[in-house]
Amino acid sequence: MGERTADRPDSKVARLLEEYDLEGFGAEMEARWTADDDRMSLRELADLLNERLLERTLFDAGASAPPSDVGTTYENLTADGVSTGVRMDTRSRLERAGIDVEELERNFVTYQAVRTYLREWRGAEYERHSDTEKVEKDRRSIQRLLGRTRSVVEDRIGKLRDTGRIAVGPIEVVLDLRILCQACGSQYPVTELLERGGCECRGEGAGDR
Repeated sequence: MGERTADRPDSKVARLLEEYDLEGFGAEMEARWTADDDRMSLRELADLLNERLLERTLFDAGASAPPSDVGTTYENLTADGVSTGVRMDTRSRLERAGIDVEELERNFVTYQAVRTYLREWRGAEYERHSDTEKVEKDRRSIQRLLGRTRSVVEDRIGKLRDTGRIAVGPIEVVLDLRILCQACGSQYPVTELLERGGCECRGEGAGDR
């Protein structure tokens, strides 16, 4: 996967994924970068990959650490606000574990390298949905969530009734999910609020709260 081909440029990220046996992480980065919800930026992906490289290096050196410690160690090596003393202590601890810190730091990638890998090596593109498309997508997601909630409630109540734990006749679950605008006090069913594009007051005065 990491070899350069005629239609793929050289990629530091692809090479590192192969060398560190993290090739499956490439697809994960692409998914996180192109996701509609909880999308990660290129800088966040670069930090995440660098932490994976550090974690793998620690593992190979027999000094594996929990994710929280890996994150702290990476921050101590790279963050601008870390004191010189903390940085040196962290480097010394890694060196005592048999890790070539200079080589590790040379392998850390920038967001530009991640962008090149995702766009030119994997052919990924992030397409931002229009406001209308995003609202419609979320409206459908909420409706599906409400449908699943209704189904679960009907199933649980039905089982309690059938096993004699509660006494109730035929049931219909009615969900009334409403949104309260704290700026003006108006209430709307969630689907109505989305379909009309917001509250009539347009959130006026909300910034004063």
